[in-house]
Amino acid sequence: MGFPTDLEIAQQADLRPIREIAEKLGIASDDLENYGKYKAKIPLEYIDEEKVKKAKLVLVSAINPTPAGEGKTTVSVGLGDGLNKIGKKAVVVLREPSLGPVFGIKGGAAGGGYAQVIPMVDINLHFTGDFSAVEKANNLLSALIDNNLQNKKHSLNIDPKTIVWKRVMDMNDRSLRQIVIGLGGAGNGVTREEGFNITPASEVMAILCLSKNFEDLKTRLGNIFVGYTFDKRPVYARDLKAHGAMAILLKDAVKPNLVQTLEGNPAILHGGPFANIAQGTNTIIATKMGLSLGDYVVTEAGFGADLGAEKFLHIKCHYAGLKPDAYVIVATVRALRYHGGAQKGAYETPNLLAVEKGMANLEKHIENAFKLGLKPIVALNHFATDSEEEIALVEKECAKLGVKAILADEFTQGGEGMKALAAEVVRSAEQDGNDFRPLYDLAETIEQKIETIAREIYGAQGVNYSQKAKTQLKTIYNLGMGELPVCMAKTQKSLSDDEKKIGRPEGFVVTVREFEFAAGAGFVIPILGDMMRMPGLPSVPAAEGMDIDSEGHITGLS
Repeated sequence: MGFPTDLEIAQQADLRPIREIAEKLGIASDDLENYGKYKAKIPLEYIDEEKVKKAKLVLVSAINPTPAGEGKTTVSVGLGDGLNKIGKKAVVVLREPSLGPVFGIKGGAAGGGYAQVIPMVDINLHFTGDFSAVEKANNLLSALIDNNLQNKKHSLNIDPKTIVWKRVMDMNDRSLRQIVIGLGGAGNGVTREEGFNITPASEVMAILCLSKNFEDLKTRLGNIFVGYTFDKRPVYARDLKAHGAMAILLKDAVKPNLVQTLEGNPAILHGGPFANIAQGTNTIIATKMGLSLGDYVVTEAGFGADLGAEKFLHIKCHYAGLKPDAYVIVATVRALRYHGGAQKGAYETPNLLAVEKGMANLEKHIENAFKLGLKPIVALNHFATDSEEEIALVEKECAKLGVKAILADEFTQGGEGMKALAAEVVRSAEQDGNDFRPLYDLAETIEQKIETIAREIYGAQGVNYSQKAKTQLKTIYNLGMGELPVCMAKTQKSLSDDEKKIGRPEGFVVTVREFEFAAGAGFVIPILGDMMRMPGLPSVPAAEGMDIDSEGHITGLS
């Protein structure tokens, strides 16, 4: 028999009652809000700002993603287990999976092998209903907008052509990207163009993840920009009196979810924004909850460090008042082969020359870390196809940069295979003096912030703006949002805005095609390239390989 699948490993796990996991963190059983035997929500009262200041925050990011996969979530879960193995009270704090990728091409987001959070099936499906609550809150605002257009007595005089708010659904469905609503006569509403985004792309999700508490959540919901009146006045969700009702729908979703790893260690999952179009990190509330309950918190920033880590630091850390005490960059030998030019079908074949060339991508992310005031540790996620020569090359090249590369064997060994990395993380958190320094000042212009990220993080020579982007930029300044952080939306596959430019491209210029903004969440979104807020399914969706029998036994979920 071969190595078991992630689902088989998860189904064979010895799940412990969630009250036992809570006891490890000092949470009283009566305080838990149980969702069955193995999932629970934690009351916000358990956040202790004094404890937050004392605990150590570990950020996990990665090199640019490849078709070979890097295993960032798997490393994060394994590192949490590894820290517990060496005697530290550690909590892993992650995002929740989106159903779109689960049934599409990417699969779930519960880790893999012997480094998973469980119950895996529940986590990858409906979990505790947070995504559904975000979806309903988003779509309530949409319904109130269209009702206001229809209701002449209480009309805000909104110009339908200016409405930027879209409905959402947590499924990949390209047919809903651009639609027309209100057909069939006046009784069915005002006819106008509309569209759907996927739920993780909703500003409500971004707001949930950046809110400090419930009152802050309500305020941010009220600040959502809807569109303009016919006489050019901006309209916000608070003008529609929508934010109170939206907050009601999020009253439980705002509380973090407690689950466990395969090794029975605590894990908190909360929120799930994508990292190529949003900030790509779990909630501030969940991170602070972990820091209040544990001595070490391992958290992950989505996609490569040029997106996830940059946004974690400049957006989440800004609003949360947090700084990472240790920083881990995940890489794999096979991903380095890809960035070194290895072709499809050869990612698993040892290729020292390709790894040597692909190191340029990892080196750029390491350089960026130092610019940000952080000394990174490279977690070399181990695969059976890695040759000793390739591993030695990565270790040697990292050492030249003053960085340790440590093999991560969490997939086959769980926490036991992560003890060396865990020990180095503890040493770094206590001795390296990591002190995040923002690359830009919020008082700078939006163009200056974009230029800084493009040049310093991506390695671009400069930035071009389309005429549409220039016009939209004027609107952003007119609305008083010039001093917000920027949330870059670009391909995750390259340091540039061209996914075909792998490795460490040079001499390129990025183009801001257009702008969006999230007035409630609190950031401006420069869009580089053609970014999809509603993905489509692949030609052979993962859903086609899934099934469930009469006894409820699921197969094919990953």
